[in-house]
Amino acid sequence: MSLSIVNPLEIANWDDLVIATGKASVFHSSAWARVLHESYGYKPVYFASFEKGNLSLLMPFMEINSWLTGKRGVSLPFSDFCESLTDHGFSFGEAVREVKEYGRKKRWKTVEWRGNQKYFQTAPPSSLYYYHTLDLSVPEERFFSNLKSNTKRNINKAIKERVTVELGETLESVAGYYRLHCLTRRGHGLPPQPFSFFRKIFEHIISKGGGFTALAFLDGVCLAGAVYLHLGKAAVFKFGASNKKYQHLRPNNLVMWEAIRECVKRGFRSFSLGRTEMANEGLLQFKRGWNPEEEQVSYYKYDLNKNSFQTESIGVKGFYNQIFNVTPVPVLRLVGSAIYKHLG
Repeated sequence: MSLSIVNPLEIANWDDLVIATGKASVFHSSAWARVLHESYGYKPVYFASFEKGNLSLLMPFMEINSWLTGKRGVSLPFSDFCESLTDHGFSFGEAVREVKEYGRKKRWKTVEWRGNQKYFQTAPPSSLYYYHTLDLSVPEERFFSNLKSNTKRNINKAIKERVTVELGETLESVAGYYRLHCLTRRGHGLPPQPFSFFRKIFEHIISKGGGFTALAFLDGVCLAGAVYLHLGKAAVFKFGASNKKYQHLRPNNLVMWEAIRECVKRGFRSFSLGRTEMANEGLLQFKRGWNPEEEQVSYYKYDLNKNSFQTESIGVKGFYNQIFNVTPVPVLRLVGSAIYKHLG
């Protein structure tokens, strides 16, 4: 097998190539690579093999060069799930060896893969998540009837309370979502990513027809919202946020339901609900209410100096959460702008 290092930003038909594999998500797209590159300065390092002009293997990485967290390769930063695309186990193993060799030459501290656990069977994961996917090929009536009773009840409650959902593809709708995003992140004890990141998502994905926002309103007040991205026939729920003061109106359920209906109208065949931390019972209950296919996703982080897999990931944890939980949003936005480029 011959592997090349390519930059998807320099290949005009990149998205056609990854869509043709039948396994790609928006995270494999050139637009997502451009968002990460322009938002945080990450360098695309995509290991690829081609057969007769088609991709036979793809292992995408972004090189993060950080004075805080080290120089590393991540596949891919801020991406819930980005499996390498291959049908050949032996090719995957060869690619892993070449990535390690490349990383050592470039003085990477670690290499991280997000997925592909079937090829890392004996390796300890650095972190574990649940991942949920919906099959959108089912007719809408049957899809609704298959939902958990609590989810159906919450959708109907939001409708009864006169909550409405507006779908948007404008920078204004992204900004409307971002205001909720900042509040939700503070509630979780975390700073938000900078608005410049969301502006790039709008510029390179949403404005090009690759995504949309869904915002719930009541009497002109925005209660909840979400951002959805898509590539080919696969859609992804990427970001969700809400104002806790209006949680009793169940706007999040209606937002998701209207987004699913929109994705069905657009002909998408699968709908990812994204990753969920295993201890997050509230979010798990919300996602399981849609009757999705549930699987476990493992992340693997290899220390190139110690020649071993790590079992702990870098993150913002502990007492910082308590501080961020009471920090004003404008200050949190400044913190987010300063640190996220180091945390990818």
